[in-house]
Amino acid sequence: MKRKVDIDSWVRKAHFEFFNTFEEPYYGVCVNIDCSAAYRFAKRGGVSVFLYCLYQSLSAAQRIEPFKHRIEQGEVFLHEQIDAGSTIARSNGTFGYGHILYRENLEDFLEGANREVERVRGANDLTRTTASNIIRYSALPWIDFTALSHARMFSVPDSCPRISFGKMTETAGRRSMPVSIHVHHALVDGLHVGQYIDCFQELMNEQ
Repeated sequence: MKRKVDIDSWVRKAHFEFFNTFEEPYYGVCVNIDCSAAYRFAKRGGVSVFLYCLYQSLSAAQRIEPFKHRIEQGEVFLHEQIDAGSTIARSNGTFGYGHILYRENLEDFLEGANREVERVRGANDLTRTTASNIIRYSALPWIDFTALSHARMFSVPDSCPRISFGKMTETAGRRSMPVSIHVHHALVDGLHVGQYIDCFQELMNEQ
């Protein structure tokens, strides 16, 4: 479900019209997220740490409205639910793309996510979902990165946020993970990214 935003009465009309003309309207930040509580929870419950981080990241996106806006054929829409379009590693050293649906209940989310992970691991294609109500996720668990950029096809319109998880490290008993967040500036400002980061961290602190 989605509803069209009336751009003429939208408080961000001027910002949308300005940044939507840019050849490269995306900008990004990298932050460190404390994963100590999330890691303990996942390990205690036998849950994939990546999928648990993905769940909490998506949960934060449901709460921060600008992360639910998308540009479709020049119009702006607010989606009721945001899902994940995520890279999934395969045993042969390659990866595929999975379409993981958000579910508010963690068990329901994990059931669907694990099913999608197995489907992608059993395939050999590189097909991405055409859905626009997604965040494009990727994981680089080998790299404690401090900056990150993305490959892009500028000829293909896109307004989905891109979020990447890096290598989890431990210092003085606390675990942290770099997270890269790239967003379309016609839809999302720095204030909103800050709100998203705070919300994500709060959810990751839950036990």
